[in-house]
Amino acid sequence: MEEQVLGVTPPISTALPTEGEKRLNEALHVELRSQGTFESATDTQKRIEVLKSLEKIVDAFVKKAAEEKEPKNTILIRDARGKVCTYGSYRLGVYGPGSDIDTLVIVPKYVTVDQYFKIFPDLLVEMAPPAAITDLTPVPDAFVPIIKFEYWGISIDLIFCSIQTLKQLPASLDLQDNSLLRGLSENEVRSLNGTRVTDQILNLVPEKATFKLALRAIKLWAQRKAIYANIMGFPGGVAWAMMVARVCQLYPKATSAVIVNKFFHLMYKWPWPLPVLLKDIEYGSAVTRVAVWNPKIYPSDRNHRMPVITPAYPSMCATHNIGQSSFRVIQQELGRAAQVTDEIMFGKRPWRDLFTKHTFFTSGFKYYLTIVSMAKTKEAQNVWGGFIESRVRILVQKIEVHPSIGLARPFNKGYDRVHRVKNDDQIEEIQNGSLDYLYKPTEFEVKTENGKATETTEEEPKVKPEDGAIPVKAERTETTQPTMKGEAGGDGEDGIRLADIPLHNPNPPEPEPEPYELYTTNYYIALELAEGAKSLDLSREVDDFRFMCCTSQLYKPDSMSLAVHHVKNWQLPDDVFEPGEVKPSKPVKKKRPMANPEGGGDVKPPAAKRQQTAAVQAG
Repeated sequence: MEEQVLGVTPPISTALPTEGEKRLNEALHVELRSQGTFESATDTQKRIEVLKSLEKIVDAFVKKAAEEKEPKNTILIRDARGKVCTYGSYRLGVYGPGSDIDTLVIVPKYVTVDQYFKIFPDLLVEMAPPAAITDLTPVPDAFVPIIKFEYWGISIDLIFCSIQTLKQLPASLDLQDNSLLRGLSENEVRSLNGTRVTDQILNLVPEKATFKLALRAIKLWAQRKAIYANIMGFPGGVAWAMMVARVCQLYPKATSAVIVNKFFHLMYKWPWPLPVLLKDIEYGSAVTRVAVWNPKIYPSDRNHRMPVITPAYPSMCATHNIGQSSFRVIQQELGRAAQVTDEIMFGKRPWRDLFTKHTFFTSGFKYYLTIVSMAKTKEAQNVWGGFIESRVRILVQKIEVHPSIGLARPFNKGYDRVHRVKNDDQIEEIQNGSLDYLYKPTEFEVKTENGKATETTEEEPKVKPEDGAIPVKAERTETTQPTMKGEAGGDGEDGIRLADIPLHNPNPPEPEPEPYELYTTNYYIALELAEGAKSLDLSREVDDFRFMCCTSQLYKPDSMSLAVHHVKNWQLPDDVFEPGEVKPSKPVKKKRPMANPEGGGDVKPPAAKRQQTAAVQAG
């Protein structure tokens, strides 16, 4: 019986693995375990329990929605149920410690997205175990509406889809049925396709175990090189998965170690923008108005530099965010990795050399832009910071076409920080990148009922003053009897000592203002100057970016702010460097030589013009 051929072309090789390749594969597995990419059985069981709990909460949510919709329809209420599906790394089986669970709630057509945001968050907190839910953040205005939270410390991204062709969900629901897309909006199609795409990827690889181990290696490599983040203009998890799956189709009998090596060579030499496809694109179905990727028809599709196309209908490009700078960075890293894995395959290097960390902050660049998003509450910053993150790549696109810029590379994640400040001057310092007011909880801090942190130390207690009094630290003194009239020690005629008379200050100093917390997220864009660049002025690009962000309905001027400023590598904050990394040092200026009396002079290259800080003050 002839084996099924997966993919749009025949395989390159069907050779069975050699003994040497098997040993390299075992060494790869050992290295990935030592790198901590696998989760313990206990933590995995915890995930399963969380998902079971979510299923019960979703069923209760759908019943409440049914009661609102048709309160007298007992059959509808009785049979009301929802479905919880996963997608992404969890469904692919390549999740690790600390990974989130990308989750989809599927409900019947009568349940609306408004009910989802109105009913579900409160029901979630009510039905989950006490204190199990933290950082609950509904984001109804996102392109794909989402509710973010942590359940027992596991991060959950919960999206929503109401199936318009079903009034009741069957016990067994085939998500690969294209008719389920009928009547859905584009964001609802995207929501449902998260699970549909993940399932098709697994169905289109010849050996699932080989694919999963190879994908773990590629994910770890991409994360270490800071080129893993769709929102920042790099491939996301599903894109890397489809590229690995394509290599598996071309080498169906190979080990994971061979797949990893072939992956770097194939993707580095791939004739982009020829798309990566796992199956032929479906053009004939007409169940949705959402466009199918087609560069022959749509000009925007022709502009995709590195197209990786989803296999589920309607096929879309998973890498449409990749710009010219990020494409160049990806190609550089693929080329380096191809050389490293060649040496690994010949036994000249260990696998750990593939997973060395990026040099984005340490030695890669001299100039950076820092984007500082700030809000007065953690909840507001979750929303505001997330919105700014989704717009960073737009600023990158504006910057990278500047004639003085050779490369504009965003870092693939933001840095969340908490600060304690007392006045506007300190706020301005934070906007300019200062870490002087970072709030670092100590081992003595506990949480009070209102969530504020309170310090408790072994120091002497402070006397609690009465209202309006100036606090004074209690002192231990010997007890003395008051001096009576005529006794020794009296200063006045009544024998009362002057030292015993309390002094009254008519103008007591104002008490220090109570510090309050501010929440920031910093995003970094590394800049490489074009050859021959003599100056750099990005004020127009930065002003356009600020205007775009601060005219959003999400922006609240009384509680949020945004700042963009230029820093050099030696001005980067210490917390972007890990232990053992060397922070760039400030260059020492050389003394200028004496002027040449004959009219000559030394030639000094022009310095980049410092970008002025662009800030929106917090209210």
